[in-house]
Amino acid sequence: MSVLEQLNGGGVYLICGSIVAFIAVVCVIFMVRAWRAGKALGMDVTRMKRAVTASATFSVLPSVGILLGVLALSGSLGVPWPWLRLSVIGALHYETQVADAAAEQLGVSLGSGQMTAQAFPTIALLMSICIMWGMILSTLFNKKYLNRLQQGGKKETRTGGGFGDKAMTAMFIGMVSAYIGSYVGGWISGGGLFSFSGSWTPLAVVAAAALAMAVFTYFSEKKGMAWLDNFSIAGSMLIGMLAAVLIGH
Repeated sequence: MSVLEQLNGGGVYLICGSIVAFIAVVCVIFMVRAWRAGKALGMDVTRMKRAVTASATFSVLPSVGILLGVLALSGSLGVPWPWLRLSVIGALHYETQVADAAAEQLGVSLGSGQMTAQAFPTIALLMSICIMWGMILSTLFNKKYLNRLQQGGKKETRTGGGFGDKAMTAMFIGMVSAYIGSYVGGWISGGGLFSFSGSWTPLAVVAAAALAMAVFTYFSEKKGMAWLDNFSIAGSMLIGMLAAVLIGH
C-alpha cells in the first residue's frame, strides 16, 4: 500500500471526520446561544436575521476556494488531512504555502506523487507548529484584549469610534494592502527589476471587485436598496473571481 493510499485510509478519515464533526457541533451550539443572547439583550431580530444572511452568503464563496485547496493538496497529502486543516483552523493561502515550502526542503514536490512516509509527518508537523500560535497568543492575551475592546466601546459614544472598530479597520486595511502591494510589486518587478512585465491580472481583478463594491454601495445607500448590502461582499468576490477566469482565458 502506497503512502497516499494510507493517508486516504478509513482510519484517517475516522479521526479527521470525528474532529470536524465535533467542531461543527460546537459551532451550532455557539450559534444557537448567540441567537438567544441577542434576543435576551433586546437586539432587533430583523437586524440579527440580516447578519445571519450576510454571514451565510459571505461564507459560501470562500468555501469554494477552500474546496479547491483541499483538492489541490489531496494529491500529495490525501483528502482527510487537508480537509481537517482547512475546515477547522487552517487558511487556504497559508496551508498551501507552508506545505509547498516544507516539501521543497525535503526534496519532494506536491502534486507529483512523490510523498514518502518520512516527508508527510514533517510537513504535517510544520503546518501544525506554524498555525498554533494564534491559539497560544489568544489564550495568553485575549482577556487583556477583550478588556481593551470594552474600554474602547465606552469611549465610542464620545469619540465616534472605539478601539475595537479601529483595530478591525486597521487589520483589514493592513491585510488588503499587503495583498495588493504584493500584486503591484509582482507587476512592476515580477519579470525583472522595474521591467513592468509581471502579471497584471491580480490588479485587474482588484479593480473589478472594487468597481462591483462601489455599484453595490451606490444602490444600497443612494437608491434605498438596503438589502443589497447583505450580498455586497459575496457579490464583489464572485465578480472578482469571474474577472480572473475571463482574463485568465
